[in-house]
Amino acid sequence: MKKQILAFLLLLSITVNSQEKQPKIGLVLSGGGAKGFAHIGVLKEIDKAGLQIDYVGGTSMGAIIGGLYSIGYSGDQIEQIVLETDFMALLQDKLPRNSEPFFEKEFGEKTVITLPVDKGSIGFPVAVSKGQNVLNFLTELSSSVELINDFKKFPIPFFCIATDVENGSPVLLEKGSLPLALRASGSFPTLLNPVVVDDKLLVDGGIANNFPISVMKSKGVDVVIGVDVEGNLYEKENLNSIVALLNQIVSYQMYKTTDMEKEKLDVYIHPVVNDYNVVSFDDKQNILEIGIKEGKKFSNVFKELAEKQVHKRERKKLNFDKEKFSITDINLSGCNIYTRAFVLGKIKIKSGDSLTRKEITKRIHLLSATKNYERITYNLTKKEDDTYNLKLNLNESSGSANLKLGIHYDYLYKSGLLANYNKKHFLLNNDMLSLNLVLGDNLRYNLDYFVDNGFYVSYGFRSRYNHFRTNSKFNSIISQFPSVSSINLKYTDITNQFFLQTTFNRRFALGLGVEYKYVKATTETIASETNEATVFDNSNYFNSFGYLKLDTYDKKYFPTKGYFADLNFKWYMVSSDHNDDFSQFAQTKGTLGFATTFLDKLTLQVTSEAGFTLNDVDSDVFDFYLGGYNQNYINTFVPFYGYEFGELSDNTYVKTEFNLRYAFASKHYATFIANYGRLDENIFKNIDLFTDVKSGYALGYSYNSFVGPLEIKYSWSPDTKEQYWLFNLGFWF
Repeated sequence: MKKQILAFLLLLSITVNSQEKQPKIGLVLSGGGAKGFAHIGVLKEIDKAGLQIDYVGGTSMGAIIGGLYSIGYSGDQIEQIVLETDFMALLQDKLPRNSEPFFEKEFGEKTVITLPVDKGSIGFPVAVSKGQNVLNFLTELSSSVELINDFKKFPIPFFCIATDVENGSPVLLEKGSLPLALRASGSFPTLLNPVVVDDKLLVDGGIANNFPISVMKSKGVDVVIGVDVEGNLYEKENLNSIVALLNQIVSYQMYKTTDMEKEKLDVYIHPVVNDYNVVSFDDKQNILEIGIKEGKKFSNVFKELAEKQVHKRERKKLNFDKEKFSITDINLSGCNIYTRAFVLGKIKIKSGDSLTRKEITKRIHLLSATKNYERITYNLTKKEDDTYNLKLNLNESSGSANLKLGIHYDYLYKSGLLANYNKKHFLLNNDMLSLNLVLGDNLRYNLDYFVDNGFYVSYGFRSRYNHFRTNSKFNSIISQFPSVSSINLKYTDITNQFFLQTTFNRRFALGLGVEYKYVKATTETIASETNEATVFDNSNYFNSFGYLKLDTYDKKYFPTKGYFADLNFKWYMVSSDHNDDFSQFAQTKGTLGFATTFLDKLTLQVTSEAGFTLNDVDSDVFDFYLGGYNQNYINTFVPFYGYEFGELSDNTYVKTEFNLRYAFASKHYATFIANYGRLDENIFKNIDLFTDVKSGYALGYSYNSFVGPLEIKYSWSPDTKEQYWLFNLGFWF
């Protein structure tokens, strides 16, 4: 009631003075992160009342919503944008998996923590995200004013506030690039990296002035409407998270400044959103409704003000930009380390392409997914022939190295801590070095060096050391010893490869190369006459290989759609041969898979595999071994539910796995798995794939945790009547 009385007195004052001139109305929207969605409800009531806003100003989320309103979007349109946008994905710079380089799809997605490494020292990241997705989002929405550098020339003049990190002073932004200004004003510390604008390092404007009423007053407006979504300082019992603590720290001075600014207001609107915080993006519907409810309380005020506006500008409705732009020139600036061929090879834009803004954003995703750039912006300039010049402005990352950490546990490799060191332009501008060192029960490493030449053929080197011990039923071995039911296998593999590779649309990878491999397999369960351990193999091999890979899965773990293929051929050419009976042979192995989802929650993932050995091989080491459930087996080991690790073996095999997965809650899955397979000396000889089929099943629960999948499964096989409990935690490596 107090608010309405003050508003009535304001209207009375305006009525007396309006005989001389039409009142000029200013609108100021405060910052508040997700709480700022409440502003939209007030904008919708302003639109319904037909009230003309003559100037808009804001900070942080208030700047973003106010900026969109100033260039022509209605309150209803901004509401639609908010409801259709995944803001957490924007803030975290999450990209669709099909944007990732093939190298990242194959060898990445294994770690939890990323720490920058600079000159040999490990540091901490500046923020969760570089904010490239936010910038892309704002660039798409503000395309109508791309060529306007003075915000006073927008359909409604506009300004926003950022904070200078060096001295904490407010910075008024009313010229330049609107997307960059909004990105700077909304750079909440620790969530988004600071932004450099005009040689100033800027962060969220709320730190310096979250409610810039005095700035609006200086613009010569008669009436200032202010919408404030700030809350109150937390009491100590509620300071129980990093978000709450950071919000409290940046709020001390902010609330003092806001209290002084509020005294200069004419119409004060305060949606009560105290139950939410700056990252309550999942509660956007509730926050929108609070704003709508609060806005309706002032509908009469807005109507009365609108009636005093005799002369109004025509406000044209701004449609969402779906225009296709014919691009005939591409200019790049900022290519210092990475070549033009690298950039164009990643972004996949060439002269003659016709693209919408959304399509250009998707191409920028392809480039930003390389993690080589701090910021990517672009401009479209119309030419005399109605085609466009695309200028990409690239700000390359200064940091080239980081340390990533991950954890994992399973029944084969036991516990493991992954320390991944990766460095770009290690020897050449376009190269990448990645070293995975696994510390734990079984020490392992993977070294990958890759030179990405964009359009041209790329090349690389891989080195792997892998070893494990396990008790298992290796039937091909223990069948020779009737008294032995299982053996303790000690297995060591060292593999070095040099390869050439080309990729197509980040989906296909085609490669060939040469390989040196050392394999040693022994057991102490069966002792020989001359040695305490039986040696199955202890040989060096020199091989050539080729492969074709396809990966369009939308997720590496728990995919809901897409296809997968891994087809490879390997020719074992030369061997030092421990048993002096080596003869050349070849193996081919292929995996095909797809995933599809029904009713949004039920996913069927089908994976079929086959392996075939060409020529007779005396050694059992390169038989195909099926059994167990691990997703990181090497060489000829293949997972198969219902059997122990390596329990089934022969020269050839076929296998199909049906994985039915139900997402009963966010990141929580109930799973049923059925797999069927057949092994033989040559299963393709009589093309009878349905004789002596082995089967196994599993029921389980899975949770996609921040450290990787947590899975508990009960597995069994009707063939053997055996049952197993299976458990793993963390990304597979």
